[in-house]
Amino acid sequence: MDEPVFLDAILRPNPPMRPEVLRAILIVVLTINLAFAVGFMLRGAWPIAPFMGLDVALLAWAFRASRIAAQASEHVRLTHSELSVVRCTPRRPDETSLLNPYWVRVQLEEPAHMPRSLTLVTHGKSVQVGRFLGPRERLSFAQALKQALGAARAWRPV
Repeated sequence: MDEPVFLDAILRPNPPMRPEVLRAILIVVLTINLAFAVGFMLRGAWPIAPFMGLDVALLAWAFRASRIAAQASEHVRLTHSELSVVRCTPRRPDETSLLNPYWVRVQLEEPAHMPRSLTLVTHGKSVQVGRFLGPRERLSFAQALKQALGAARAWRPV
């Protein structure tokens, strides 16, 4: 007999802007930096030009890192007998944490109106969930998880 699923959520970070928009921003910044670099070079301050190029290169790297980080996700699944958290991050193997729903405590770091971290605690083991979520999303997910845990604990097979 299959157990009912009380919560099945996939948490993802907010995606960055579309690649076309990021490329357009990079081109605008490159154009402005190139104009300034040429202006400085014409005034004899040529050592500034490489730093203007480095500025654009760092911005491109930051955009790329943001797109890679946006591929992360967490799959939280709750049944009567198991709470599983599968963390998928780019360039790393998936991490799976299996917890007993009867003993899991959902812990939100204070202040309550803007929680900084959501941690599942059980028997000396803790798993942080939703690191990339905003405070309101984290609070909302914590409330949904607490409600689902209550339903899973109260469930009795027929």
